[in-house]
Amino acid sequence: MSKDESWDGTVVKKSRALLDGSNLYRRVKIRTESGETQKVRVDKALWKELEVGDRIVKEAGQDPHRA
Repeated sequence: MSKDESWDGTVVKKSRALLDGSNLYRRVKIRTESGETQKVRVDKALWKELEVGDRIVKEAGQDPHRA
């Protein structure tokens, strides 16, 4: 998903990993209104705030945030 896209969905899973061995990446898997699932990278503060079942929204040109 690019910066210019807008979407909203529900968090179905939270994960984090050291994919390159030195940087910790935080991701959430979301289910959009259309029923498809996507993995979205989020910052540490948002990752800590979100729980499974929370609604998340992203407007075009903005970072995702809790709804």
